[in-house]
Amino acid sequence: MKKILLIFLIIFSHIAYAQSDCSTAMAVCGNTTISYTPNGHGDTLETIGGCLSSEKFSVWYSFTIAAGGTLTFEIVPNDLGNDYDFAVFGPNKTCATRGTPLRGSYAVTSGITGLNMTSTDLCDTVGGDKWAKYMDVLPGETYYLIVNNHSESANGFIMKWGGTATLASPFTDPNIQPHPFNPPGVAGATPADPREVPICSNPTLFDFSSLSAGIINGNPNFSVTYHYNQNEALTANNPITTPISVGITTEYYYSISYTDPLDANNPINKCRQTGKFKFKDGTIVAKDATLTMCNNNNAGTAVYDLTTADVFADPTATKKYYPTMHDLNAGTNEITSIYQYVSAEGKIYVKVTSQYGCVDTAEITLKFYPIVIAKNAFMRECFIESNPSTALFNLDNAPVITPAAGITKRYFPSLTDAVDATNEILNPTTYTAPNGVVYVRVSDTRGCYTVVKIELTVLPPVKSNVLKDKIICVEDKTTLDAGPGFKSYEWSTGATTQSIKDVGVGTYWVKLKTGECVTTQTVKIYPSEQPVITSIDVSNTTLTVNVIGGAPEYKYSIDNIIWQDSNVFNNIARGTYKVYVKDAYDCEPIVVSVLVPNLINIITPNGDGVNDVLDYSAIADKQNLIFNIFDRYGVKIHQADKSNGYKWDGTIAGKKIPTGTYWYSLTWNENDKKNTPFKFSGWIIVKNRE
Repeated sequence: MKKILLIFLIIFSHIAYAQSDCSTAMAVCGNTTISYTPNGHGDTLETIGGCLSSEKFSVWYSFTIAAGGTLTFEIVPNDLGNDYDFAVFGPNKTCATRGTPLRGSYAVTSGITGLNMTSTDLCDTVGGDKWAKYMDVLPGETYYLIVNNHSESANGFIMKWGGTATLASPFTDPNIQPHPFNPPGVAGATPADPREVPICSNPTLFDFSSLSAGIINGNPNFSVTYHYNQNEALTANNPITTPISVGITTEYYYSISYTDPLDANNPINKCRQTGKFKFKDGTIVAKDATLTMCNNNNAGTAVYDLTTADVFADPTATKKYYPTMHDLNAGTNEITSIYQYVSAEGKIYVKVTSQYGCVDTAEITLKFYPIVIAKNAFMRECFIESNPSTALFNLDNAPVITPAAGITKRYFPSLTDAVDATNEILNPTTYTAPNGVVYVRVSDTRGCYTVVKIELTVLPPVKSNVLKDKIICVEDKTTLDAGPGFKSYEWSTGATTQSIKDVGVGTYWVKLKTGECVTTQTVKIYPSEQPVITSIDVSNTTLTVNVIGGAPEYKYSIDNIIWQDSNVFNNIARGTYKVYVKDAYDCEPIVVSVLVPNLINIITPNGDGVNDVLDYSAIADKQNLIFNIFDRYGVKIHQADKSNGYKWDGTIAGKKIPTGTYWYSLTWNENDKKNTPFKFSGWIIVKNRE
C-alpha cells in the first residue's frame, strides 16, 4: 500500500521546511543520543528505494564505525502516536551510488522503530513490526541513515544506539580533544534547563563569539557557531555571526565542530556537539557602606580592612578600591594596601566586578569610633628607706580615667612600648621605681586605645639640719634637738618631743614626719677622747709632761687646783707628786703619780762608807727600772739594773774611772693603768783618790 499525499502539500513542505539531503547529511558523533524534529524533505525529494517510498519529513545522517561489532538503534518518537520510518545505506557509498538500503522499515505503524538483535527482516515492509535485523559492522566503514517522519507532525524523535560497535567521533578521542569543553554560563535551575549566561543589562547587545574561547577550552581545530534553534545547530544553518540584542527569555544554541587539519574529507569533520543556553540578568548592585575603626592614641588616622566593607555579598566578585571617583573611572592610583589601609576620616570608592564581568560602584565612608578618654596623672610616694632614690607605687591608683565598664589599663615603661604593647609592666600595684614616667595604654572593648603618662615623683628623706652628732665627756649628759618644722617626732627613747634632754653617750634615732613621709635620722653622742700622758721627764728640778690625744689645748696641774698651759713644771723638789692633765672638753682630768727621786750629784768611792756608790735600789719596785751612766761623749759605760742592785760604785769592769763629771739617766714605767714611762736624768761627779 502506497502512502499518498496531495502534490501541493509536498511542494509546500519543501518550500517551508527544507532541512536535509543525503549530500548534506549530518554526521553522528559517537554513540550519543540524537534528538531532532524533521519538518521537510530537503532540497531534493528523493526516492528511498527498497521497501521504502519517498521522503516526507526527513533528516539524513552519516556515521563512521570506530570499533567493529554489532550495531543496533531505536528511534523513539516524542509522540508515540507518530509513524517514523528509516533506511540505512552503505558501507562506504556516496549519495549518488548508495543503491538500495541495507536495512529499513516501512511498517506504517506508529511507535518505536529501529534495528534489534531478534528481528530477521532486512527491510520491514508494510504491516511489519517496525524492526529490522542488526548490522555487523567493521572499523572505518561509513554509512548513511535517513529518518523519516511519515506522520509529517511537528513532533521530533530521540534516537539511541546499541550493540557492541562504537561510532567514530572527535569528541571521544583524547588525541583530538585533550581538554573538556566548557558549556557557556552557569547551570540552570534543573538539569533539563538551558545554561544561563549572565548579561549586565536587559536587553543588551551581545557578541556571541565572546563565548567561543571559553567553550573550546584550548582544544585545537575546533570551532563554535551559534544558532536560534537546535536543528540549525545540528545542521550549522543560519549561524549568528554579528552582535545582536538579547534578552533573558529567548533560548539559543551553540554547535561545536571539528576540522581535521590533514584531511578535509574526514567523515568526523561533520560531527557536531550542540547545547542550548539562554541569558539571565547578571546586573549587580553594589551598596554604600561605612567602616568605623579606632583612632588609636588620637593619631588622626585609623587602620581599615577595606575588604570588610559590606558593599557586595558575592565572594566570587572582585573589588578594587580607589581614593577618588575620578581615579576609579580612570583606573589610576588603586589602593593596594586594602587589608591595612591607613587613613583619616573620609571616603573611598570601590569598583565591584562580578565573576561574569558586570560592574557597579559604591562609596565607603571611613569613620572613627569615639576616642578613649584618659588624661595624664601625677603620683608622689614616700621614699623606700632601704633605697631612698625609689618609692613603691600602685599605678592603678593614678587618676588617668573615670572608671567605666569595659575600660582596661595596661602599663609600659616607654611610649613606644605602650603603642606596640611590648614590655608590659606586670606588677603595676607594687611598682618600685625612681623619679620618672610610666605610660598607660587605656583600651575599650572595641580595641581602641589612647596612651597617657603618669609622672612618678619620689618624695626624698627630709632630715633635720640642726640635729648633729655630738662629743661630750663620758660622764656628762646633753640635749638632742631635731629642730622645728616637722609634723611629728618619735625618738628611740620613746619621747615624742622636738628635743630630748639628759642623754649620755650612745646612738639614738628620731622618726621625723613630713606630710605622710617618715624619715628616720640617726644621731650619735660620742665620748670625748681622753688625752694620754705618754711620758714624764724629770731633769734636776724640772718636770716635763708629754701628752697626746684628746682635744688640745691641754691644761696641766700638780694639785688639781692651779692649772697652767705649759707642760713644764720648774723647781720641783724631791718627792712624790700627782700630775693632772685635761683637754679642751674640760672633762675629768687624767691623773698620774710621779716620783721625783733623790738626786745624787757626787760620789767618792774610797771605801770610807760615805758616798761610795750611786744607789737607786729604793725604787726597785718600779717597772722596767734601769739607769745608765754615760761619759761626756755620750758613751754608755755602765748599766744598773736588777742584776747589780740598781747601784754603781764608780768603776768600769772593776777598774776605777778617772775623776770627772758623768751623766746618767733613770727610766721606769709607773705602776698605773697606762704604765706611764718616766725618765729622770742628771749629772754626777766621781772623785777617785789614788
